[in-house]
Amino acid sequence: MISPLFRCTEFFQKSNRSPIATDMDGTLTRRGKFTPALLQALEDLASADIKVLIVTGRSAGWVSGLSALMPVAGAMAENGGLYFPPGNQKPVVLTAISDLAQHRQHLAMTFEKLQTKFPQIQESADNRFRITDWTFDVAGLSQDELQTLDSLCQQMGWGFTYSNVQCHIKPQGQDKAVGLLQVLREYLPQYSPEQIVTVGDSPNDESLFNRRYFPVSVGVANVLEYVNQLKYHPAYITNAAEGEGFCELSSYILKSLHIPS
Repeated sequence: MISPLFRCTEFFQKSNRSPIATDMDGTLTRRGKFTPALLQALEDLASADIKVLIVTGRSAGWVSGLSALMPVAGAMAENGGLYFPPGNQKPVVLTAISDLAQHRQHLAMTFEKLQTKFPQIQESADNRFRITDWTFDVAGLSQDELQTLDSLCQQMGWGFTYSNVQCHIKPQGQDKAVGLLQVLREYLPQYSPEQIVTVGDSPNDESLFNRRYFPVSVGVANVLEYVNQLKYHPAYITNAAEGEGFCELSSYILKSLHIPS
């Protein structure tokens, strides 16, 4: 059962400024864009010494530029494939890939095989800037077609997931939770997974809702569109959707710490 956000106020009061690990598209954005209110919420959290980590399915190239411009404490790209530490440091590949060039060739071949059965699928515009996964646009694909694509990828030895923007062909075992747990162990060992507030809205955020690792997970209201496709559900949910839902969460956290937002 998903509880309203206000029911986790006690956690925020006791959390001593727990970090937030959040998806981006459909969670921080509103209709695909960042709003002034969202950017202010991120600034307010940073001023309160609350770390925000971006955990997105977007490409390495896209995340590299964006994370350097936002008030965040680091960013993961490609659904756990890479981590960009704060301060424009060199990105870290989280998934063990021995030969990246050969890996891209195998991904391209897999996509071509999928196109023989689904000729309408088109490579995403940002796919050329990716390292660990391969993406194509999710628009126009039915739930049955997405399930078939998932099965085909599994048969060929690949993982598959999708968001409200893209479908991802990825290494099996690569997901947001696996990547986030690795980042916590290696770069933020002062925090345990139980201290992290995870936030998302789509099927590719599902692993962030696994209460075995992250007991305090939050879905912005639009996650309800996918609730029947999710094995794991967020523990709490905002009243508002998309970026407005994240702003609602930010306000709850700051108020619980008696910090004006």
